[in-house]
Formats: sequence, C-alpha cells, structure tokens
Amino acid sequence: MKYTEEMILQSPSGYCMPFEEEKNKEVTLSKGYGEQKDAVTGETSFHHGINFHASHRPLAAVASGVVSSIGTDKEHGVYIVIRYGKYEVTYAHLANIFIRFGQKVKAGQTVAISGNDLHMEVAFDGEELNPIEFLTMLYGNIQALGKSGHGAAHEFTPFDGEIKTRYDRDKEEIEELMLRFLPVYMEDLFRGEYIVPEYTEQSLRNVFTVGAAKNYFFESMPSMANPLGIGSRALPLAGKVQNLLIADFLNYLALRHNVYLSTMSEEVKKTSIRGSSRQWHYRPVVGTGDRRAELRYSESRVRLSRPCRSPMVDESMVQ
Repeated sequence: MKYTEEMILQSPSGYCMPFEEEKNKEVTLSKGYGEQKDAVTGETSFHHGINFHASHRPLAAVASGVVSSIGTDKEHGVYIVIRYGKYEVTYAHLANIFIRFGQKVKAGQTVAISGNDLHMEVAFDGEELNPIEFLTMLYGNIQALGKSGHGAAHEFTPFDGEIKTRYDRDKEEIEELMLRFLPVYMEDLFRGEYIVPEYTEQSLRNVFTVGAAKNYFFESMPSMANPLGIGSRALPLAGKVQNLLIADFLNYLALRHNVYLSTMSEEVKKTSIRGSSRQWHYRPVVGTGDRRAELRYSESRVRLSRPCRSPMVDESMVQ
C-alpha cells in the first residue's frame, strides 16, 4: 500500500509505541507478515499480522482512539481492536484486558497484558497492511514531535531506582496473580463490593502526609510512570506504599477468592478462612460503617485481626 497524506495518523493525545522495550534488549519478531513456510510440514500460509517476543507485557494505546471490538476466537485467542482514526489495530494473544467496548483511549493508556507473545494486525479504511509499516510511521511521528518540543509523544519512562518490598521473594507469583485478578479487584473496589480496610486507608494517608512534609514529591520531572516526580530520597516511602497496596490485594484474594500465596502456611490459611467465613458473602450496607475482617501482614507473613473503631496506624509508616 502506498502511503498518502490522508494516512498520517492524527492524535490529540500524542503517540506511543504499543509496549516498552526491555532494558538492553532489542524488540524481536517471532513471526513476520505475509507468506510463511511451516518448518515441519513445508506448507505455506499467509500470516495477516506480526508476532512479537513480548511475554506478559503491559500494552498501550498508540494514539487517541475508541475500542471497536473485544472477543476471543481460535485464531487470535483473546483480542481487542482499537480504532485510531481510519486505522484499526488488533492486539491478540492477550492474557488480560483493562478496557471495555466503546471506551475512548489516549496514547500511553494501558489497555491489556500480552500472553506468551503479542500478535498485531493493522488495517486502514478496511484494507489490510503490514503492521511494521504502521509502526514505522508511528515511530516517525513520535520522533518528529519530540524534536519539535510539543511534548505530545508518550514513552514508557521507568522509575529511576529499585523499590524494595517485603514481598520481593514472591514477586513472580504476585505478578501472575495480578494478571489474573487485578481487573476483578479494581471492579469490586469501584462497585463497593470490597472495602479497603480502615488500617490501610489511614496508613496511606500518613505516608503521603509525611512525603509532602519532607518534600519528596516533584523532586524530578513528573512522567506517566512517575506522576509524583519522586526521586531516590523517596524510595523507602515508595516501598511502604507498595507494601500496603500489595497487602491489600492479597487481603482481597483471601477474603473474596480464597486464594493465598504458596509460601503461606496451611495454619495461616485455615485461620484466615475461620476468621472471615461469616463475612464471606457479606456486602457492607452504605452508611453503617461496617467493614470486613482484615488481613494484616507482618514479618511473620500474615495474621488475622479485626478492625478497631479507632484508626490503626503502623508506626513504621510515619517515622
């Protein structure tokens, strides 16, 4: 297909590549576009997209657009289609989806998580084209905007520093649980079917109050990946926030789905089930102030406790 001026993608929110490059690693294809020959049978077939070596990676909207299709089939597995102007881009072989049909998206917005790889297809005004050509144009737009200083080109910007948490040894297992349960967790929070424990809310308030008092915020230029602009001085504070958020996610899994980390002992699991069974199917009535039993995570891994009427504050969070 010959590119014309009409095919230049316009995007008020700027542009972004579909996923972030791994540090010191080149992006590689596992399968290209067009005629492909099977290494075993020798048969040829036409591949209507491209496949990237991109296992379980966050995927972004590349420009301003609208979700035009969500589905699953034998060829694509779980897939989404986003319309960017006259372009339709298919993201397939997905592990999870964070958007809904008809939703408007912006450049850089996380829309899905890839599966073992990422399959992409692109069409312009209904005519299929090689996704590499589309991505080349997209990259050119990003570079042009960057040189013009308009600041509308979005890139994934990693946080400058390593955040340590008490869950580091279970990091891979927690990431797998998040791929599976995080959208459900967020949906239950939004609908009020899961209430964040008062202890967690109060501790987060304390952490951010201390951070503001010590001028931890906006130490560096804010970005999509680091909206508060925190630097190396705030790493301990960021670790405490991570501890609280991960603990609440695990608390939710235990109470709502009876799911635990494999490193938790059977005794802890049984205690958690006994302590929360009476509230398992309970939905809090608005205005009553009732809350579910809370799992508080300590150095001994986890213990069950009931929330108090007065705020429970972790002293380590405010030191």
